[in-house]
Amino acid sequence: MKIDAPDKQLEKELIQSAYKHVRDRKNLFTLIDEAHLLDMNTLRKLRLLFDKFPPKNNLILFGQPELLHQLVMQVNADLKSRVTYSANLLPLNDFDLEAFIQRELEIVKLGINTFDERAIEIILRHAQGNLRLCCHLCYGSLVEACRENKITVTIRHVNNVLIQPHWRSHEQLREMVREI
Repeated sequence: MKIDAPDKQLEKELIQSAYKHVRDRKNLFTLIDEAHLLDMNTLRKLRLLFDKFPPKNNLILFGQPELLHQLVMQVNADLKSRVTYSANLLPLNDFDLEAFIQRELEIVKLGINTFDERAIEIILRHAQGNLRLCCHLCYGSLVEACRENKITVTIRHVNNVLIQPHWRSHEQLREMVREI
């Protein structure tokens, strides 16, 4: 769905486009990632907007557990009453994360030995089952290896990524600032 309209007409254009999709017998799914970052008033505005949409539309929110914590508050009962399905995704186990890393390496035509065994162990330990953290740590480690013109990512490359400030906890960052 592509909409090019001035801000004042955006809502009207969205609704018209949604109805056109339904007339064309297309399903309408709206996905919002990181929905926990939206404030509840924004979700209320979205709910009001979607009330104007055709009956068979779906708004799918992806977010951290904080989203559910906010929805269970009595003040947000109006929003919670609209939820038809929710799921809690558990962290991936180390076997699945390692299989994911190997699949990604195969896709880009790199060998499964691109990361040595100890590097994989550190990545899995710090990712703690979180696929996004695993990806970022792998990419960062690959960059570190490339900077040294190495073809194998070692524990040193992973550790060079882990000492970067954005991998530190709030407490560790405060301690670093005190030391400076």
